[in-house]
Amino acid sequence: MKIKTKLNAGVGLLFFMIIVLSTLGGWFIYQLKKDTQNILAANYNTLQYSRNMLLSLEEIGKEPFALSEFQKNLDLQRQNITESGEKEATQNIHEHFSELQNDQGNYSLHSAIRKDIAELMQLNMNAIQIKSGIANTTAQNAIAVISIAGTLCFLIAFILMVNLPANISNPIRELTSSIHQIANQNYRQRVQFESNSEFGELARSFNTMAEKLQEYSESRIDKILKGKKRIETLIDNMHDAVIGIDENRKVLFVNDEALKISGLKKENFVGKLIQDVAVSNDLVRDLIKEIINPDAEKNPAELLKIFVEGKENYFEKEILDIKVIPTGEKESSFIGQVIMLRNITPFKELDLAKTRFIGTVSHEFKTPISSIQMGLQLLENEKIGSLNEEQQKLIRGIDDDTLRLLKITGELLNIAQLETGVSQLNIRPFKINGMIEEVIKTNKSAADKRQIFIHTDVDSTLDVMNADQEKTLWVLNNIVSNAIRYSYEQSKVIIKVERLNSEHVKFSVTDRGLGIEEQYLKHIFTRYFRVPGTKTEGTGLGLSISKEFIEAQGGSISVESEIGNGSIFSFILKIN
Repeated sequence: MKIKTKLNAGVGLLFFMIIVLSTLGGWFIYQLKKDTQNILAANYNTLQYSRNMLLSLEEIGKEPFALSEFQKNLDLQRQNITESGEKEATQNIHEHFSELQNDQGNYSLHSAIRKDIAELMQLNMNAIQIKSGIANTTAQNAIAVISIAGTLCFLIAFILMVNLPANISNPIRELTSSIHQIANQNYRQRVQFESNSEFGELARSFNTMAEKLQEYSESRIDKILKGKKRIETLIDNMHDAVIGIDENRKVLFVNDEALKISGLKKENFVGKLIQDVAVSNDLVRDLIKEIINPDAEKNPAELLKIFVEGKENYFEKEILDIKVIPTGEKESSFIGQVIMLRNITPFKELDLAKTRFIGTVSHEFKTPISSIQMGLQLLENEKIGSLNEEQQKLIRGIDDDTLRLLKITGELLNIAQLETGVSQLNIRPFKINGMIEEVIKTNKSAADKRQIFIHTDVDSTLDVMNADQEKTLWVLNNIVSNAIRYSYEQSKVIIKVERLNSEHVKFSVTDRGLGIEEQYLKHIFTRYFRVPGTKTEGTGLGLSISKEFIEAQGGSISVESEIGNGSIFSFILKIN
């Protein structure tokens, strides 16, 4: 039977039962109403007339209207004769009343009329009792019939309520469960509905779809296995170490390079929880620190130094979260992570060779540059001989170039020392005002040449601080010289020193130059970086070295700039 036919039959049967119950109830109510009205219309009115006649009988001889009132009720009673014997009783009252009208003082007539009225009332009271019994019987029959019909309707409705929803919902529930199985790639799932309803047609269509999916899946297994083998071979032949884990941190795959540097065997790695492997392997424990504790502070520049086959190697670690969007869904879900270790040992060796070369060359350059400076000082000495104006210009040009070469050589040596770790901190107390005066003295000539005024604002509560005076002086001197170089002529450079709290002091240098565009601010402390369009000469190393010197002392350096309003370079150091 079709679902629509079942629903129509069930709802139609319920509608029919409601009509039957309503009809039975209405019919019995009508019968009870008719019996009640019969009592009221016939017997009750007779009793009422009889009462009125008795009252009027007592007033005869006392009230002038008693006879007329008695006659009136008697006439009404003669028109309301409904019971057997009631006509004779009424006629007796009429005859006795006629005699009473002629002889009002005859008390025997009074007594006879009372007996006649009592007989009339007795007849109607008996009739009321009989009719009341009929009404009770009708009511009992109504209760019995309606109860039986109601019970049958309830049973039928209950059976429909239990079976009809189940006939519809059970196939839907089974079909939903089968769809979930198919979604989980269980293509062997089938639905068995032995019916000709719409569900039967749906089940046949679903089973056909499942068979086709199973056939397609089984036909693709060989290709999937080949693809899996191809990916595993590709991962095993990568020069970088690769470890893959799922969302539960279970190791899915590990290539030969990762096994070599970890010293583990594949059977002791794959299929295990990576935190369990880390218990007995220091390298794995270092690799998963970020996975186990994602809130820990990360250092992206940190390199891993690992001894492989008796040789020191350097690796960069990268952890990639793998997320996919399941078919039919919109939100991506996390399915695991891949840990990669890139071997950068060759680059590290090249970088070290470059640093040593720069250090060697820079150190070798300082000797001839110093000799050139001594030769220039001798040439400028008038005791040796005077120079014409052109020769003096040439000497000044050579002197400027020598100073620039000496500065570049010094910066390259500082970079080489920082990279090789040769540079050491020399923390000792020194006077802040003395360092500021030395900076002003060093840059006074360049400032006077461009008519730039250097203003100082030092917190009066600051006197002595513990830091590396030489490196701090170098940083402040570099920032001030840059401020003078990039400021407009006849402007002002402000050196400000303020106490931030009981532990930190802030140095800041403000210029009134062109400023730096916002897109370049994040690169300003990068090595060899120079703002595009800058006309003044430089190596792009000064601010990078300054950052290294300040951070080596546990401080921080920053820049604020606005085009047209100049820049503010500042660094913060601990007082002690």
